[in-house]
Amino acid sequence: MAGVKKSKSLKSVAFPADIKPMLATLIDKPFDDAGWVYELKWDGYRAIAYLQNGKVEIRSRNNKSFNDKFYPILQALQKWKIDAVVDGEIVVVNDKGLPDFGDLQNWRSEADGHLTFYIFDILWMKGDLMNLPLTERRAILIKIIPDAHPVIKLSATFDASGSSFFALAEKMHLEGIMAKKADSIYIPDNRSKFWLKIKTEKRQEAIICGYTINENTSKPFSALLLGLYENKKLISLGPVGTGFSVQQQKDLIKKLKPFETADCPFATIPDFNKPSRFRPNPPKAEVVWVKPKLVCEISYRELTKDKALRHPSYKGLREDKLPADIGWEKPVVIDTKNTTLADKNMIKAPVTKDRKTFLNPTDESQVRKIGGHDLKFQNLSKVYWPKENITKRDMLNYYYQVAPFILPYLKDRPQTLNRYPNGITGDAFYQKDVKGKVPEWLDTFPYYSEADEREKEFIICNNEASLLYIASLGCIEINPWSSRKKTPDNPDWCIIDLDPDKNTFNQVIEAANLTHDILNSIDAVSFCKTSGSTGLHIYIPLGGKYTYEESKEFGRKIATILHGQIPGYTSIERQTKNRNGKMYIDFLQNRPQATVASVYSLRPKPGAPVSMPLHWEEVKKGLKITDFTIFNSIERIKEQGDIFKGVLGKGINLKQVLKKVESLF
Repeated sequence: MAGVKKSKSLKSVAFPADIKPMLATLIDKPFDDAGWVYELKWDGYRAIAYLQNGKVEIRSRNNKSFNDKFYPILQALQKWKIDAVVDGEIVVVNDKGLPDFGDLQNWRSEADGHLTFYIFDILWMKGDLMNLPLTERRAILIKIIPDAHPVIKLSATFDASGSSFFALAEKMHLEGIMAKKADSIYIPDNRSKFWLKIKTEKRQEAIICGYTINENTSKPFSALLLGLYENKKLISLGPVGTGFSVQQQKDLIKKLKPFETADCPFATIPDFNKPSRFRPNPPKAEVVWVKPKLVCEISYRELTKDKALRHPSYKGLREDKLPADIGWEKPVVIDTKNTTLADKNMIKAPVTKDRKTFLNPTDESQVRKIGGHDLKFQNLSKVYWPKENITKRDMLNYYYQVAPFILPYLKDRPQTLNRYPNGITGDAFYQKDVKGKVPEWLDTFPYYSEADEREKEFIICNNEASLLYIASLGCIEINPWSSRKKTPDNPDWCIIDLDPDKNTFNQVIEAANLTHDILNSIDAVSFCKTSGSTGLHIYIPLGGKYTYEESKEFGRKIATILHGQIPGYTSIERQTKNRNGKMYIDFLQNRPQATVASVYSLRPKPGAPVSMPLHWEEVKKGLKITDFTIFNSIERIKEQGDIFKGVLGKGINLKQVLKKVESLF
């Protein structure tokens, strides 16, 4: 059989620079012949990856680099210590593991979906493998593919009958299946009949040649005017007016704007207002022509004898395809048989649902929809921590990842903004009043300024969108009140802030443990966290049952007892000049509108430290503030969970605790 060869020794050739992928022929029905293996047809972008000496290049079908666009795949392949060339498909899968081409189209960062590189072939490793039979290439690939990798996966083959495998794919609403001759060789840049594709839904690639705007429409456009090449002439496929959201339409308009032209690109000007079998009463429309530069993909129910598309729907742009290559995709008719296939676990859910990057590493300005709100993030490469070269983008990615953990400590709490718009070495300023200065969807808390004699508003961070909005203002640290909007005079916790001056950090640790002992002796539960700056914070949960005044006086008593035990290096004097370089035991944070950096907050200090909760057994000699930074905190938080959550519990019985406190004086 032509195109099929037996195994032979590897041909010694230099590492290839550019291999054009082998392509599959579309057929109309599945079949059940012997000697074929089956794979799922992944609804994504075809990609060939070149791995050599730790360097990776991922190329599309039309030889464009995917390195920047799909950076998690690049990073994963860079860690795969092999020299090889592999062929596969880049897809975005949902929580069930099903591919979604629309999500792939909109993918900008790991917040947009789980990116996966399904590898189905290997073309080079220690020599040219393309003349080996498919089964031998697959055997090599299976041996080297990383086990249970979250991004790099083997595209499984199924030794089954084609018709039953196709029926199962159809039942699972997948795009289709691939049939490959088991002993076929790999022929670059060839649409082979030894690789076949059978689609469950009819698809067609098309060139965008213009768009219409219907009379009285409120949408950016009404329909795309699509075409393809037939006998080297650009012919019209007609309009496609469904399948895109308003935001997708806006994005398309921006991409089409540079290609607008007064000339119709078609060989024959189509009558886009003409009634048809499927559009008997089309609305009056104007047209904007564009040069045939962008390719999209559409689905449709059927193609009529006069080549009209029935029920076409837009699926997304095909940036991996060249307009000159777009023509009719005609299925080849074959005979079929009928067999059965036992249900198989063809699709697996992603291994992890952990949050990763929120903003991609290249775009300087990005608009992201969060909680139904479009947020624009700008100046993303601005360096916020110069010594470590940590950028605004890095900071925002951190807050996106930590959001599920930090938000319970921010929800419903007014806060003061501490803004560092030019990073930790630039000028900073505090902002309390946000009235009329923030989007209306943000929650606020009113207050009256006697100094200005007017009403003002604190901002409240209730959700992920508000957290990222606040961070985007340059708020490196997040500073919530201890009380909530509905009970502003009742804090949820009392804070003992151990603030060293000329002290060693081991003295801070000793003071924290003595505080813990004092609180244990009066049956008051407590939780410790690093301040992220120089000291430690000890929180005693109050459950919102007491006033700030009661919290402050309780804190004063604990501070007084602690100072009495270690007077040599501590002070409870408010005035810095009266402390003589000693550690300040600060209980005055327990007052209305006072704030300290939230647990899990970054701090504007060298090294990008994080205010991290601690197990009490971790509060010992050797602990350092710099143990927890933007670089390692997410991993710790995911491993430990939220060990600070007891702070939000029902709280101590202050009256009973105070009775026990008196016995310590």
